[in-house]
Amino acid sequence: MKEIELYNIAILVTCYNRKQKTLAFLNSLINQELFKNLSADIYLLDDGSTDGLSEEIAVMFPDVKIIAGTGNLFWAGGMRTVWKYAMQKKAYDLFWLFNDDVVLFDYAVEKLLKCYQHVNKEGVILVGSTLGLKTNRLSYGGHTLYNMRHSSYYTVQPDDEKPLPCHLGNANIMLVDAVTVAKIGIFNDVYIHAVADYDYTLTAYKAGIDVLVAPQFYGYCEDDHGVNWLSGKYTIKQRINYLYSPKGLAYKEYLIYIKKFFPLDYFKAFAKLWLKTFFPIIWDKFKKHPTK
Repeated sequence: MKEIELYNIAILVTCYNRKQKTLAFLNSLINQELFKNLSADIYLLDDGSTDGLSEEIAVMFPDVKIIAGTGNLFWAGGMRTVWKYAMQKKAYDLFWLFNDDVVLFDYAVEKLLKCYQHVNKEGVILVGSTLGLKTNRLSYGGHTLYNMRHSSYYTVQPDDEKPLPCHLGNANIMLVDAVTVAKIGIFNDVYIHAVADYDYTLTAYKAGIDVLVAPQFYGYCEDDHGVNWLSGKYTIKQRINYLYSPKGLAYKEYLIYIKKFFPLDYFKAFAKLWLKTFFPIIWDKFKKHPTK
């Protein structure tokens, strides 16, 4: 394997109207001791922010390559766009995906790259786990299916020393090598906002690529999604809009994902989405945590 400093790395981020969070993320990344020695390019897609984000980044971080979005890309579309853009610019060894609301721990860059070296295999996805700032508990990371034929999963608690296998990964912090991209491509075009990272990691796993939860934690990222239904206090029209919204239940995309990987769960998933929409009182009364 190469020395860490010799990897060509593309760092990929997509943003929209979260200037303070985005700037905090960039500070936590660029100010890491190892970062200045890396051969790394930061590609940041700004999908039409109106809070002055691009202008401030251009002043504070002039080396960041800013790509203007259409204003309708959402997260998955933004990540696809910035990923394709980076691939056209240079032959990268590694693609490092981040959410812009992550605040990295001081050792994060060095530790994840050393983990990649330690794995010593081409065709790898490494998922970096995060903690909630308010709870100091695991917020995002890797997940393992209970049964490969069904969509239910549990979240993998990272080990202190060694990477652990998983089936699904959140792309809040995700390192993907070029061999993986050559084999399975990038995020699937069918996803607008959510689910793209789950589809990608499960596709990778089924293609024989190692999907691993890196040891320890790499930063803070608050799980701010809350429950994933609208309560009965909203009108039926509002609930149906939420059902189809990319930032809501993502009806079409979610069912595509279920049909692709878990066809036995399709009817149950279909029914549950509509039950949440027409009878949210069931979830209002009995559910406390988000779950599809």
